[in-house]
Amino acid sequence: MGMLMKSDQSIFIKNLEGHLRLFEELKDLEGCVSNAIELITMALKNGNKLMICGNGGSAADSQHIAAEFTGRFVKDREPIAAMALSTDSSAITCIGNDYSFSDIFSRQVRGLGRSGDCIIGISTSGNSENVVKAVQDAGQMRIKSIGLIGRDGGKLASICDCSIVVPSNITARIQEAHILLGHSICGGIELAMGMVDLQ
Repeated sequence: MGMLMKSDQSIFIKNLEGHLRLFEELKDLEGCVSNAIELITMALKNGNKLMICGNGGSAADSQHIAAEFTGRFVKDREPIAAMALSTDSSAITCIGNDYSFSDIFSRQVRGLGRSGDCIIGISTSGNSENVVKAVQDAGQMRIKSIGLIGRDGGKLASICDCSIVVPSNITARIQEAHILLGHSICGGIELAMGMVDLQ
């Protein structure tokens, strides 16, 4: 029992120290985050919406971030139009079965998206094929794109209107940073839209 507890503490401290080192570096992303806030705020003020997509942990992050917009983040305010493209299991399995897994987000973008909308593509590698395809199709529809990415940015970094690249090669650390970035974007949009006051 004591050996297990010592091992658990060791991995926790190692992860915590890596997390803290990375999060100190995230200060360099402030300009990118401000740009993302501006792009999404412009879309929302024009009556458009935000779509978010990703796979696995990034699918969960998509849902988490969308919920912060449509529910409430910190204070009560009007809901903000946002949707995660990973939530409709019937659409995902239909598209995956009838077309391919690489189409599960792009077909939803083409069916639900409108010119002036925004999309956030989340991928720790920046190379998730279905996210890349969704962003490419969004661009053809004049939908602005934001990438929440890691590592070297991958394919997404070069095709997104705003790429926020977390400087890490460790998936878990990148995902931890993505949630902070998602929260910061949501909070920034609330402020930019005059929905809450900064405290």
